[in-house]
Amino acid sequence: MKIILLTLIALSVILSPAYGQFLSDATGLVNRLDVQSAGHTFEVKTVSNFDIYDYDFNRDEKLLTLYISSGLENNLGEVIIPTNLLSGNFTLVLNDQEYISKINSNEKITFITLNFTGSGDNQLKIFATEALSGVTEKPQDEIVINVPENDSNSNGGGCLIATATYGTELAPQVQQLREIRDNQLLSTDSGTNFVNSFNEFYYSFSPTIADLERENTVFKEFVKLSITPMISSLSILNYVEINSELDAIALGSSLILLNLGMYVGIPLSVIVSLRKKL
Repeated sequence: MKIILLTLIALSVILSPAYGQFLSDATGLVNRLDVQSAGHTFEVKTVSNFDIYDYDFNRDEKLLTLYISSGLENNLGEVIIPTNLLSGNFTLVLNDQEYISKINSNEKITFITLNFTGSGDNQLKIFATEALSGVTEKPQDEIVINVPENDSNSNGGGCLIATATYGTELAPQVQQLREIRDNQLLSTDSGTNFVNSFNEFYYSFSPTIADLERENTVFKEFVKLSITPMISSLSILNYVEINSELDAIALGSSLILLNLGMYVGIPLSVIVSLRKKL
């Protein structure tokens, strides 16, 4: 029951899968990069419409370098770095040019959004002011794997479909979806568990849809028209508090019924009315 009632919200806001694999023949690559240093292995997660074919970490320079190969002109990606690998203030350099990106951090992860043009090979350097903060060096035979805990922020990210629809991650609609995900959907155990399990399915189609939107303005407007009622209904969550699993069930059920009425009930009523007139 909990899985069903959370499906509606999760379709719009879920991101950041944990396992590296091809999710679409055309676009949508999820990678898990195991960065080794000081006897530890740190997991860096990425999701993008380009491939990361290699990477390098320089402890002394506090630098993570990603080697990118893209077959598309417009590139969109996200990088999640554990703070015990790199932290502090970040500077990005893309192909030897300083690159300005939206960067969010908490005590466990740093989330970097990438949006740049240029097909072929690209090189992204991620500099930080701190490296291996709080990490005790281990002997080579005692390697420790560091994976960020599944807190609400580590599940977060940008919504590929909404970003492509509204043109920027700073659009109010995209920010609204982020806030709903972080403050409401992930505030319960069932919501958090569902986010983690649903990620792979979401990324099996969302990168392709986002690319189609960027290539076809008519399709983009169709998607915008389709998701606007759902986003409007989800705005209800900005004015309520979910303090328990029971609250999640009640509110989730109400939203599902509301959207079923908009997307199924109203069209069926129109069809029935037209058939009676004919």
